Amino acid sequence: MAYFIVTSLLKIVGILFLVILPMVSYSVYAERRVSAFIQDRQGPNRVGPAGLFQPIADMFKLLLKEDFTPRTVNTFYYWLAPCLAMMPAIINIAVVPFGSTLFGVPMVIADINVGILYVFAIASLAVYGIVLAGWASNSKYPFLGGVRSSSQMISYELSLGLAVIPIFLLAGNLRLTSVVRYQIEHGWFIAPFIGDWMNPWKWLLAIPMLISFVVFSIAIFAETNRLPFDLPEAEQELAGGYNTEYSSMKFALFFLGEYAAMITGSAIIVTLFFGGWHLPLPSWHGGFHWVFVDGNAPGWRGVVGGLFNIATFFTKVAVLIFMFMWVRWTLPRFRYDQLMRLGWLFFFEIALANIFITAGILAFLR
Repeated sequence: MAYFIVTSLLKIVGILFLVILPMVSYSVYAERRVSAFIQDRQGPNRVGPAGLFQPIADMFKLLLKEDFTPRTVNTFYYWLAPCLAMMPAIINIAVVPFGSTLFGVPMVIADINVGILYVFAIASLAVYGIVLAGWASNSKYPFLGGVRSSSQMISYELSLGLAVIPIFLLAGNLRLTSVVRYQIEHGWFIAPFIGDWMNPWKWLLAIPMLISFVVFSIAIFAETNRLPFDLPEAEQELAGGYNTEYSSMKFALFFLGEYAAMITGSAIIVTLFFGGWHLPLPSWHGGFHWVFVDGNAPGWRGVVGGLFNIATFFTKVAVLIFMFMWVRWTLPRFRYDQLMRLGWLFFFEIALANIFITAGILAFLR
């Protein structure tokens, strides 16, 4: 029991303070550099070499700004809302396997047997922070932003949940570590090029998996309020939306919560569709075949393998974060009627039909 508690605490401290929080801070810096590159300008480049200390300067700026609370707000809920907006994204990391093993310890904080249901249950709480911020501010623009956010998240949570059902029909398990193991043995769901996916009949499942990936990824954009789905905080229409009346660190928590949700969403996409921490490597010994570095191997090879798998996982996450940023600075914002129409009249039906297609193909193959 003591060993379990100590290893769990070490994993929580390591993943939260050494990985997630630095990634959140430097995702803001990366977004500013990516947007500058797309718009053919420099971006932050004065604070430290290549502007690398800019997140530290931003942190001090937000900490030292006046923490102003408007007189007409509902104070308790006004203060509670930023915490509720930040926490769900961080809590969801607990069930995401970010590596194989290190020193014999599984690289997942909580390997529960209903991992994806836990993700959806906790992620759905994020809307309460935004709705409370809009209502407690006692101002019309934040209130409209909160209403928009609740409607948007409810609409796209349906597509989000339906999009993953084909994966679990195939894997036969809701545990996220089992989904990763299935992909190690049978090929990634989005890239079925290894394992017994070499069976040509199983390539019939590649199309439903691609549909699930597209629907799930776009729904994640909507759930995290990223462009082109950032209607709850549309500056041109709502002057900032639900966070209009916030300043100092309370505003920063909303800001960082969006990036934490983006990182968590990317991590879940990597786990479900891109093999998690798995990276097949080519080997020419005894003929060409695919191998993977296993953290369960003995000695330093096991330690190096475990670190390699962790680095592989977060490299995939970084690539998806770049995709989030690229989309933000490339596509214009939807109108609200377009956003709702896309969620209810297209994604919901596509995700639902995809379940029946996957079930039909599995029945045919078995």
